[in-house]
Amino acid sequence: MEIKPLKREIGIAGATMMGLGSIIGTGVFVSIGIAAGIAGASVIVTIALAAFVATCNALSSAQLAANHPVSGGTYEYGYRYLNPTLGFAAGWMFLCAKTASAATAALGFAGYLSNLTGFNTDYLTAIALVTVVAMTLLVLSGIRLSNQVNVVVVSITLCSLLAFVICGVSQISTARLSMELETTSLLHATALMFVAFTGYGRIATLGEEVFEPERTIPRAIIFTLIVSALIYIAVAVVAIGSAGVETLQASTSKSAAPLEIIARDFPFQVHKVVAVGAMTAMLGVLLNLVLGLSRVMLAMGRRGDMPAKTADLSTSIIVVGILIAVFAATGSVKTTWSFSAFTVLIYYAVTNLAALQLSSEQRLYSRLWAGAGLFACLSLAFAIEWRVWVTGSCVLLLGLLWHVLRRRFFRSPE
Repeated sequence: MEIKPLKREIGIAGATMMGLGSIIGTGVFVSIGIAAGIAGASVIVTIALAAFVATCNALSSAQLAANHPVSGGTYEYGYRYLNPTLGFAAGWMFLCAKTASAATAALGFAGYLSNLTGFNTDYLTAIALVTVVAMTLLVLSGIRLSNQVNVVVVSITLCSLLAFVICGVSQISTARLSMELETTSLLHATALMFVAFTGYGRIATLGEEVFEPERTIPRAIIFTLIVSALIYIAVAVVAIGSAGVETLQASTSKSAAPLEIIARDFPFQVHKVVAVGAMTAMLGVLLNLVLGLSRVMLAMGRRGDMPAKTADLSTSIIVVGILIAVFAATGSVKTTWSFSAFTVLIYYAVTNLAALQLSSEQRLYSRLWAGAGLFACLSLAFAIEWRVWVTGSCVLLLGLLWHVLRRRFFRSPE
């Protein structure tokens, strides 16, 4: 089967903005509230822990992408440095995890739009589905236009978060920031917050479309993580310090727009700015996830791990859009986010395992980073509510069953 290479059209700035567009969204506007409901004010600690785990994984992703810059991310790294089964497992879990994350972003957008405009919350799912269709059509228009839209979206989002932090600082009460650390809840919340940092992986999955990937990818990933971690911590401190954990948790449960509700007590009607920024953030995340998911499905289609037609980029984009819409139809932010947490942790466990196979000449960073990332991912995966990881494990087994049947009864296009 002839493989048509993709054009390289993205530099360091564009790659970094894509990483930020994937990270600064559901993580800061939705998942902080979900994690705060589990860990209380110590969610601030979980953000730092999640950032450390993400850094370990990011360094593994960066050096793998620099050595093997093709579309597909860990799916391709698993095939190249491990074996076909682990490569497939990574691709399968990525599709499952990030499809759920994309659905969360669509539902989050619907929640903030509903709060800002006064739409009936009964229409949240319908709004989310329309949003998925719109972003899918945008990605179909090409990587260049998608990248330009992403830059605008991320810029608006960053400005809105800056406004939230500046206007909310005067409302902080140190008493609300008191913490009670409990290991079980801390690990569970860290696992959920970790997902909020994994958008940097979009940079690696676009490796075939980046200029000078061996230089661009590592720098863009590291810079993206530093900026996003600082933003997350600042927003969490202001949100909890100004409103309290209970208010943040209640706002997340009642609506997918907790920061906008908290900002209503801030001066200068900044809550309207936050709502607009939140909507652009969700659109940015959804846009970047459609981009990343379609490239992984493209890579899987090239190898025959997905139906042959998905080896065509346009087809893979359409299929990804349909899958995201199915997840969004559940209408539950917490369900989609928790499922995403388990599946993406398994994905990055394979990433770190692949990085451990790099030779000394190929390695950019110490093996200790990959080892720490592997241990952290496996530990956090099973710190999530048992029903979620049991469901995720069943999904993984179903994927592996398809992989075995495909290899036995269907001929690979290679």
